[in-house]
Amino acid sequence: MANPQKVLVYRHAAVTRITHWINVLALTLLLMSGLNIFGAHPALYWGQKATFAHPWISMTAEPQGNRIVGVTRIGSARFDTTGVLGYSGKPGSEEAVAFPSWATVPSERDLADSRHWHFFFAWLFVLNGLVYWLVGLGRGHIAKDLVPTKADVAPRNVWHEIVTHAQLKFPKGEAARRYNVLQKGAYLAVVLILLPLMVLTGLCMSPGFDAGAPWLVDAFGGRQSARTIHFLTAFSIVGFVLLHLFMVVASGTWNNIRSMITGRYAIVPDKTGEAA
Repeated sequence: MANPQKVLVYRHAAVTRITHWINVLALTLLLMSGLNIFGAHPALYWGQKATFAHPWISMTAEPQGNRIVGVTRIGSARFDTTGVLGYSGKPGSEEAVAFPSWATVPSERDLADSRHWHFFFAWLFVLNGLVYWLVGLGRGHIAKDLVPTKADVAPRNVWHEIVTHAQLKFPKGEAARRYNVLQKGAYLAVVLILLPLMVLTGLCMSPGFDAGAPWLVDAFGGRQSARTIHFLTAFSIVGFVLLHLFMVVASGTWNNIRSMITGRYAIVPDKTGEAA
C-alpha cells in the first residue's frame, strides 16, 4: 500500500513566528545575564531583608582539605557541586563563581554589564509580549488557539491526551492542525502566570520602582521573597523550554521547526485525526 500523501497546512501566523523567535533570543540573554547578576550574591532568602547566616539556598566555594570545592546548600542539605555550581572553570584556573562562565553574559563576573544586558532584553521581552497579545487578541488567535474548549477539558479527553503523550504518540491527521489541551494548558500557564510573575518580581528589585510602588513588593512578601520568586520562575521557564524541546524532537523536529519558520506544518489527512 502506498504511503499516504502529506499536505502542508498553515499553522502559525507571521506575528506568532516573529515574536516566538524574539522571545527565544530575549529569554536566553535574560537567563544568562541573570545568572551573572545572581553571582554577585549567590544566595536566596524569604522576607523583606536578607538573613545572611540563613539563606534557603546558596552556592559557594569552600576549602576542603587541600582543595577548594563548590558547595550548594538547599535548606539543611549540602551538595558538592564542584565544576558546575559554586566553583568552576578550566583546570588550573578555577574560580569561585555561582555558575560556569559559559552559562553567563558577560562570561566574566561583571555586575554592571550584566545589568545592562538584563534590562535591555527585559524591555525587549515586554514590548514583544505586548505586540503578541495585542495582535493575538485583535485577530482572535488567543481565543481560538489557546483557550481550551469544553470538549478539551472533558476528563476523558484530558486523560486520553496524558496517556498518548506519555507513550510519545502524537496527532498525525487533522487533529495536528490545532493545539491539544495539554499544549493549551502549558502555554497559558507560561503566558498568564510564569512570564507575568517574572516581569513583576523583576520590577520589585528596582529601587526606583520600589519607592513608587511599595505595595507590589509587599504583595510578594518582601524584596527578598520577590527575588526568590523571580529565580524560581526563571528556572520553571527553563524547565518548560526543556520539555518543549523534547516534545519538538519527539513529535518531528523538522516539521515543527519549519512550521515556526514558514508557518507551514505537514499532516497526513485522515477521517479521525487520532494519534498514531
